[in-house]
Amino acid sequence: MANKIMIKGAIVSNNDYPVYEWLDIEATSPRIVHNQLAAANGQPVEVDINSGGGDVFAGSEIYSALRAYSLNGGHVGVNIVGLAASAASVIAMAGDVVRITPVGQIMIHNAYINGANGDYRDMNHMSGVLKNVNQTLANAYRLKTGKTEAELLSMLDAETWLTPEAALLHGFVDEILFDDRSQQGLSFDGRSKLATYQTRKMAAQLKLMKLKVGI
Repeated sequence: MANKIMIKGAIVSNNDYPVYEWLDIEATSPRIVHNQLAAANGQPVEVDINSGGGDVFAGSEIYSALRAYSLNGGHVGVNIVGLAASAASVIAMAGDVVRITPVGQIMIHNAYINGANGDYRDMNHMSGVLKNVNQTLANAYRLKTGKTEAELLSMLDAETWLTPEAALLHGFVDEILFDDRSQQGLSFDGRSKLATYQTRKMAAQLKLMKLKVGI
């Protein structure tokens, strides 16, 4: 049986997590996920997501940890059991197989900041920073969906909400949970994507082995 990892509530930094815990507010931090992956020790993991997002860099760290776990041989399944929005949608893209409940949604949007201050030069600089963050977010979606950066940046600009059917159509998920029709209709495409991913993973592992033994 796969080890469960819960991505619930706000995505927060390791430093902020104790505050949420003290206030009894549901939250997830990178340290929690790192610890759970260490405990899984290479065994398959199932990641359940129901989160409106939060800290983009905490979300990026969690995404990277799950992807690294997969590339090192541990299977990562993702189940969107409610909402995967903002930073949580990035985390969802880390799964080898991504599934969504029939009543779930994915939301992607541009990065933003709260409480910005400074003069016009600071605002212009921050605009550039946010655009750079958008491009890095688009990388996670691009690797999963195969869409172009331009397509994804347009979707971020529009604050795109995806139903399960739309998420499946656009390649953000591989299956709709409990819906045999969706799995049958895209079974070949899903297998093709998984086979392509497994090929890339094997190539990366072989390259790592060569580096270790000096080939």
